[in-house]
Amino acid sequence: MKRIAYLCLQATREGQASHAHVHEIIKGLRKRGWTVDLYEPMYARSAQAPGPFWKALEFVRVQLRLWRAREPDVLYIRLHFASWPSAFLARLRGVRVVQEINGPYEDLFIGWPWTRRFAWFFAWLMRSQLRWADVVIAVSPKLAEWCRVEGTKKVCIITNGANTDMFRPDAELDPAQELPLSYVVFFGALAPWQGIDTMLAAAEHPSWPQEVQLVIAGDGVERSKVQAAAARSHLIRYLGPQPYSRMPGIVAKSLAGLSPKNDPLGCFSRTEFFPLKLFETLACGVPVVVTDFPGMADLVREGGCGLVTPPDDPGALARAVNYLYRHPKERASMGKKGRILVEQEHSWDKRAEATARVLEELLGKRGQ
Repeated sequence: MKRIAYLCLQATREGQASHAHVHEIIKGLRKRGWTVDLYEPMYARSAQAPGPFWKALEFVRVQLRLWRAREPDVLYIRLHFASWPSAFLARLRGVRVVQEINGPYEDLFIGWPWTRRFAWFFAWLMRSQLRWADVVIAVSPKLAEWCRVEGTKKVCIITNGANTDMFRPDAELDPAQELPLSYVVFFGALAPWQGIDTMLAAAEHPSWPQEVQLVIAGDGVERSKVQAAAARSHLIRYLGPQPYSRMPGIVAKSLAGLSPKNDPLGCFSRTEFFPLKLFETLACGVPVVVTDFPGMADLVREGGCGLVTPPDDPGALARAVNYLYRHPKERASMGKKGRILVEQEHSWDKRAEATARVLEELLGKRGQ
């Protein structure tokens, strides 16, 4: 039986896009006959992250456990600077390696500003892994182009997707979850690049419809900012982090899903971007409002499944929400188009099938 060791040193907590991506791909590969062992930090299942020292020790512990186990047919790595030892050891032992990359090196520097002081070193740790990999899986065409410039041997494009069995228009809301009658929703990591400031300012803009609340679900470094805004304004409601199983009902009952990314370092304007929440919202038959960045804006325009606004423009976002609220027939039409689009082209099952083909081709080359 074909065996994959899946190394993910990023702490993927339920409710975050990374958690859905990792576990949906693993589920799809197991469905296709692969044995997949996931190696991740133990604190991924904890509500609190440890300090830097204990986190580093956990990185070591996870990789020691991986290499003490039976050698895999394929080592699948979600690219992380600290996975360098495993990538290097796999290279020495002749183990096939797949690296999955979800963003350029700058993502690390945005999320953890202190790393910018050692940018050359962290970039080297990741660049060398990309160059050693037998295959790199990139989540967008422009990111794939960027990987080729970085010197990768082979790059495949497999974008994000949605679980269309879970995220669907008739998804039920948890009875314990009380929500406003009319609301738009943002869900995911409360990170610096998510446009949190833009959303909060939009909800207090004169163009925002007073009948509609902004509901935010998730956790991250911007949490205190969201909590303060929710305490200040009756139009903002913070749900905190939510289990993956609860999100379909929350999204399906909303007027629209928001993904107002900003671009602090000019990365997204150069690299196509397909956030997971985009596909999950559309799968629920709900239109989206996205920032005008390559990838997600193109998909929304071509699919006619939402509205596109300029980055860092609270007024434009408020007007978009107002438009969708005032035009229910057009809103419903956008939602239907989005559901069809995801069912036909962007389900996680299709993404897992594409990943399995990459792995089969890779193992077929063994010994060549």
